Amino acid sequence: MTRTARLNLPLIAASQAQKEVTHNEALARLDALAHLTILDRDLTAPPAAGDGDTYLVAGGASGTWAGQDGAIASHADGYWTFHAPVLGLLAYVADEGTLAVFTAAGWRNYGALLSEVATVSQSASGAESRICTVEEEVTGLSGASALTSIVIPNRAIVFGVSTRTTEAITGASSFDCGIAGEQSKFGGALGAAAGSTNAGVIGPQAFYADTPVRLTANGGPFTGGAVKVVLHYFLPVVPGA
Repeated sequence: MTRTARLNLPLIAASQAQKEVTHNEALARLDALAHLTILDRDLTAPPAAGDGDTYLVAGGASGTWAGQDGAIASHADGYWTFHAPVLGLLAYVADEGTLAVFTAAGWRNYGALLSEVATVSQSASGAESRICTVEEEVTGLSGASALTSIVIPNRAIVFGVSTRTTEAITGASSFDCGIAGEQSKFGGALGAAAGSTNAGVIGPQAFYADTPVRLTANGGPFTGGAVKVVLHYFLPVVPGA
């Protein structure tokens, strides 16, 4: 056997001359595949790259990537080296912020890494189950109420909306967190002092239209302050085909 069974690393033969060539090739291959980071997996043409940059070649590749569809392309010393993925190989896809695993069915997403929107499961046709934690800081509070620019999306199942007063509220003595028609749905008489928090949980509820969160002043209008608002919800994504 001249190469290892799994990663295809070259082995040094007995009494081999120039052993450093074989040894260095194995180290370079390990450097590319161990703790693999793929910068992008949607490119069909090689980009300008520096030493150590690694990509997953997309279908229909051209240029120096031609004929390497699906290969892991690693750049060093001005040249591209191509590696076939092996079963169980785990990669961090940097531009997507996700992990992917190479399976018998090809690369499968493992899930986003502590991101606002994480896919926890996915069907073969592209249907997804997403858990979402989306936040916005509503600053410069003024008037009787304020709406978030982020919204509870249509068809989301909401578990709650949490808040933190990040800058002391002036004018109002407290505030309610809710939606139009349900002023304190996610909490009433919430603290105006900086650092005040509330976990406004509800029995899971489906929403059927994009819905902003409303902060309503109590005891007078808002004249200042800021509140961080966080939406906690589940979102189904329909099949792609």
